[in-house]
Amino acid sequence: MPRQLRDGTASGPRQWSRTAQTQRALLDAARQVFTERGFSDASIADIVERAGSSVGSLYHHFGGKSELFIALWQQHQLAHEEAASKAVADARNKGVTDPGQLFETGARGFLHGSWQRRDLTLLFSSGDAPPGFDMMRRRRGREWIGQNDSLLRLTDRPEDRVYAAILTSLIGEGAYEVAAARTRRQAEKIIDAVTEYARRLMAGGPWHPGIEPPSIGTVAGAGAGLGLAGGAKL
Repeated sequence: MPRQLRDGTASGPRQWSRTAQTQRALLDAARQVFTERGFSDASIADIVERAGSSVGSLYHHFGGKSELFIALWQQHQLAHEEAASKAVADARNKGVTDPGQLFETGARGFLHGSWQRRDLTLLFSSGDAPPGFDMMRRRRGREWIGQNDSLLRLTDRPEDRVYAAILTSLIGEGAYEVAAARTRRQAEKIIDAVTEYARRLMAGGPWHPGIEPPSIGTVAGAGAGLGLAGGAKL
């Protein structure tokens, strides 16, 4: 039997449903306001007005404007990870085992998500964010590198770590360009270009028997030629 709250309302599934709806409304409203005005110029009043909620409700569910921004980013990252993981799992179910092909498949899932949620991709790349956000992005970037390192079956050698970091940076930079595309057709062309660059970098990758991984100088030089930014990672 649902527990009764102090105001006499039930706290069962219906109460949780209302809570989820309120949170969703606040997140949707925050997405609109942040992408229109940026984080700094967005106001809590504007967000709650669009959500049809209250300032008290926003603070109750999220703690404040900064926490709401971070919650949006975390959902964006989760959507990226789910899309990439699903793409890789589907490829494996079809019999694909080559690490390079699996990486390319996951990268395409990530890049397509950057177009589908292009407003958020551009927002989180703008530099207009709450204090501490850049550190969170860097930490998440290192996690992506570690996941790609495992997917590509690399070792802990410096050459392999640089290799994974450059490939991850390539996809991260590509995601921004995809989001900035004016049309879906242009975005698809960018996705094709990014995955082709990744394919070239992975040609003769260290997972192929009898082939030595490229030296640090070779990989770093290739990355520079592709215009990669060292600080921009997935």
